[in-house]
Amino acid sequence: MENVRIQIKEATREEPIQTLEVTLMSMEGIERALVDIKNGEVTIDYNENEIAKEKIIQKIQQHGLHLH
Repeated sequence: MENVRIQIKEATREEPIQTLEVTLMSMEGIERALVDIKNGEVTIDYNENEIAKEKIIQKIQQHGLHLH
């Protein structure tokens, strides 16, 4: 199990957080996604044998969310 922390500009508001959580949890290989609404940091636990970190980042960006 791997862990990645990503700062997402929009992850301090309710609607983008819901979009992000649904998007991430629908992806194969992601075990958990926690959002810190104070600073927009998202901690993602994932199985590196099922999904690459780059694929997770790409999916986040496809949904109109921006990394810091």
